[in-house]
Amino acid sequence: VQLQASGGGLAQPGGSLTLSCAVSGFSLDSSTIGWFRQAPGKEREGVSCISGKDGNAYYVHDVKGRFTMSRDNANNTVYLQMNSLKPEDTAVYFCATGTLRIGVILPEFYDYWGQGTQVTVSS
Repeated sequence: VQLQASGGGLAQPGGSLTLSCAVSGFSLDSSTIGWFRQAPGKEREGVSCISGKDGNAYYVHDVKGRFTMSRDNANNTVYLQMNSLKPEDTAVYFCATGTLRIGVILPEFYDYWGQGTQVTVSS
């Protein structure tokens, strides 16, 4: 199982970025996959996930309405479209998967992690 996140960078407040996560070694359309982030000095926290059971996307309150998660099964890639970015979105963003199939956005339920990609929101 491998996951590789990319697409981070510098954005201005109110701007947008799209992260990608290329995956291999498991079936994307039947596995739950999530996005997480970790800001300096803080614990890793969930952002969103797509459930392997029902294919629905779930979001934490802080990003709901601003972030959109999607997946391209044919290309084994998951995306996180981030709009209306705020300085507090600054963090290293990770994608992860595991044996769970339900839509849970808690890091302890995930077993396989990609390397992170840095997102910085600043003017």
